[in-house]
Amino acid sequence: MLNRFVVVIVSLALLATVAMAQQNAPATPSAPLTVAVILDRQLSTLEKEMVPMGTDMPDSKFNFVPSGGDFKGVRNFSDHLKHAATVNYRVGGAILQEKPPLPADMASLKSKDEIMKFFQDSFAYAHKAFATITEKNLVEQIPGPSGSPTTRLGLAVMLIGHDRDHYGQLVVFLRMNGIIPPASRH
Repeated sequence: MLNRFVVVIVSLALLATVAMAQQNAPATPSAPLTVAVILDRQLSTLEKEMVPMGTDMPDSKFNFVPSGGDFKGVRNFSDHLKHAATVNYRVGGAILQEKPPLPADMASLKSKDEIMKFFQDSFAYAHKAFATITEKNLVEQIPGPSGSPTTRLGLAVMLIGHDRDHYGQLVVFLRMNGIIPPASRH
């Protein structure tokens, strides 16, 4: 009797999961799942969370750096965005095996508008790079941004992980300024 009860409960749980998945499924047919699509979805999620963080930080706080606690030597808010964008470009360039279109003088990016354009453009470049990743070239040895051998998969995972690290730091900066991060707004 107990076994039947367990089977019924597990079956109902599976049915509920399938029903919820169908309810949450997109109305339009999605692209076939490929490595590029899966990686690009992760990058898109990250972009949708990070770009609004920069947009939401007021101009007057764009160079904010925490002063209390153990924050000595920490990048300011805008420098985090510039650094993440630079890595997006460098990793994207390594995946594409081309020189990334970085500004000749990074210090020339000073205004919020200039930095946000650079940041948003870096995601577009990373999307372009991720779109070239296939099952055939996924683990092919290529030179990384520093010249060390790596793979496209390794680079894509590194880019997402790197930006997630900066996302976490930017969350702290936003919250210290009374701004709820976009991903936490429900």
